[in-house]
Amino acid sequence: MFISQAAIDSFSGEDRLMKILHTPITEEYIESLQVGDMIYISGKIFCGRDAVLPKICRLFEEADLGDIDLRGSVIFHTAVSPAGVGPTSSNKVEIEGSIPKLSEAGVKLHLGKGAINKDTVAKLNEFNSVYAIIPPVTALLGSKTISKRLVAFPELGMEAFYELEVEKYPCIIAAAHNKSIY
Repeated sequence: MFISQAAIDSFSGEDRLMKILHTPITEEYIESLQVGDMIYISGKIFCGRDAVLPKICRLFEEADLGDIDLRGSVIFHTAVSPAGVGPTSSNKVEIEGSIPKLSEAGVKLHLGKGAINKDTVAKLNEFNSVYAIIPPVTALLGSKTISKRLVAFPELGMEAFYELEVEKYPCIIAAAHNKSIY
């Protein structure tokens, strides 16, 4: 779904500058974000999609995350392949279904593409988390990825749980504080 500048402007109410976000993210920073804010993300982020996110949720429920610390983190809905990274649809059942549990576990920003439902937007609000969209621009993101590290579930190949170090990943806040751009 294409999001027009008019839709963004209707939520922002004013011209906004790009904000810089460094991980880990504080509760106060999340409270300052509004739908339509344009941000750059720098620091370490996690990557996962439909094959691995339900597994991470189960580890959290079992209090068995080991060295994975999700507090103040970002999860990018993507696979990590030799071809690069690009957002996958966040409204896939397994991905969208993981958003509330991962927010409860401390994830502050979920990064993907596409609309998410109102119940998910409400859960983001409950756990002071936000959802941001990123355009499908694999070449741009590749140039802004500093490093990648396999964190868990190597048997899933490119759909395993990865940690990336990034510099100025561009995105737009699409859901925050019980509001959505969609």
